[in-house]
This record gives sequence, structure tokens and C-alpha cells, in this order.
Amino acid sequence: MIRVSHDTFKLAQVFTIARGSRTEAHVLSVTLEREGVTGRGECVPYARYGESLDSVTAQIESLPQGISRAELQEALPAGAARNAVDCALWDWEAKKKGVPVWELAGLDKPVSQTTAYTLSLDEPEKMRAAAAEHAHRPLLKIKLGTPEDMPRLRAVREGAPESKIIVDANEGWEIETFLDIQAELKKLGVALVEQPLPAAGDEALSDIQRLVPICADESCHTRDGLTDLRGKYDVINIKLDKTGGLTEALRLRDLARAEGFGVMVGCMVGSSLAMAPAMLVAQGADYVDLDGPLLLAEDRDVPLRYKGSVVEPPEPELWG
Repeated sequence: MIRVSHDTFKLAQVFTIARGSRTEAHVLSVTLEREGVTGRGECVPYARYGESLDSVTAQIESLPQGISRAELQEALPAGAARNAVDCALWDWEAKKKGVPVWELAGLDKPVSQTTAYTLSLDEPEKMRAAAAEHAHRPLLKIKLGTPEDMPRLRAVREGAPESKIIVDANEGWEIETFLDIQAELKKLGVALVEQPLPAAGDEALSDIQRLVPICADESCHTRDGLTDLRGKYDVINIKLDKTGGLTEALRLRDLARAEGFGVMVGCMVGSSLAMAPAMLVAQGADYVDLDGPLLLAEDRDVPLRYKGSVVEPPEPELWG
């Protein structure tokens, strides 16, 4: 039996990006029960990709009860619905066979990873204060994509002079804006810029000299689109809600590495259940951004363990 439920987790504070603000994380949890064994998965429907809680629920409820992982890849497109069910099927198979998912997938045993910590978009002074509070973290990520970005970035650098910084523009810039600020991004020590231009207009990136490495987020979902990213991006951001689950995420990671792309593993704002399978993809990644639970005021009963910015692999009671 495949069951889906809507769960809500309060955020520790208001979280703002260029597209809006939120105070809660709304997720869909999938529970798959067969032969007395239960597997679980989680997804976060994203309006940017035409998803809603209702539409993704309908996709999941349309599936045959006995669907296999291989059949699932054809039954649903890449996206949140397929992700939650794919991860639940991996979890179910691992618990049914009594072996961890990493072993089923032919992977090395996972180890802890150092994650970025995301600072919410705010006024420069508040972002400086937030950066200072988290200046002990080795990697900070800031959400930009507004007309007042550079004062915010300078404030964060002042607040956290030693941290590496990832800038995520969330498709918020035009090519002229990016060209105007690129030299200052480099001067301020920005390590990576995520999705500076709208995905539909990122062809402009192929004609420029990139002073700072550029990462594809909204422009990269599955292996099918990887060829189109050559010459425009240096790194791809793999999120299970985009790939449609762990199965495709692992395949995308391996192909991206073979084709010379750097790899970042990211997440939506979700609970530890969503981060757990992504931990397998994050092994050996150039950048890890699995800080969703750090932004929450509440989490799953058996959450991932974070020590500062270091996150441990999941316990079997959570997933895998």
C-alpha cells in the first residue's frame, strides 16, 4: 500500500528568497507498506516547476500499488512525486533485505559531510548580523537576485570574513547585471554562483568569460539536459526533488562527473527524511547544501545528527 500525507514543519525563523517568504515547510510524506515492511520517502512540491501539494498527491495516488522502482521511472516524470516514491521504494527494499541502501546501490559506506548553511534574504545589516552569528561555519550560502544585492553580499562578507560563500541568485539577474558584478563577486571571495540567469535565458552564459564558477540549478534536472549545459556551467546542483528520486540522482551524478562537471548536492526546505537519501549522492561532492533541518524548529522523530555544519549519515530508523 502506498499512502501519502501532508506534513508541516515550523521554521526556526522566517526564510526569504527572491520569490517570497515562508514560516513553515510543507512536505508530502510517502509510506509504502508491503509484506509487513514499511519504507518512507519525502518530497517538497515546488510551484516553480508547476507543482502543488494537491497535484503531487494526485500523481502519487495514481500509481499502481505494486509498482517497482524500475516501473516508477517510466510511470512518472522527474519531479517531487517520483522522488518521494522512489526513496520509499529504496527504503522498503533495504529494510526487506536487511541491508542498507548504500550496499544495495553498490556504493561505498557513507561518511559525514560538511554542509553549507543558508542565510535568508534580508536587509544588509540583518544579513551582516546573521553572517556574524554563523561565521564559525566553513561554508555559507546567501540568497540574492534583487536590485540591492551587492550591499547584502558585502555585509555578509564583513560579518563572516573567513567563510566560503555561495551566492544563489534564483534566476534573478539579467546577463548585464551579472557581467557588471562578476568582478566584485570574485573580489569578495565568492566560491560559486548558482543560477544567475533564468533557465530559459541562460544561453547568454556561453558567450562570456566566467570569473567565478557558475552552477546550474533550475537549468539542471536529469541526465537528459546535461549536454545543453556544456560551455555555460561549471557545476550542477543535484536535488532529488528535481531528478525524481535517488535512482536518477545517482545516475546524473556519475554522468556529470564523467563529463567534467563539478557536483553540488542541494535540497528544498524539508525535514531529515528528505535529506537522508541525498546524503548518498553527496558523497564526494564538491559542494554539499543539505541544511534543511538546520532551518527547522521541529523535525522527524529520528532526525539527522548535525554537529555544527557537519551532518552524519542517517540512522536506519529514519531511512535507508
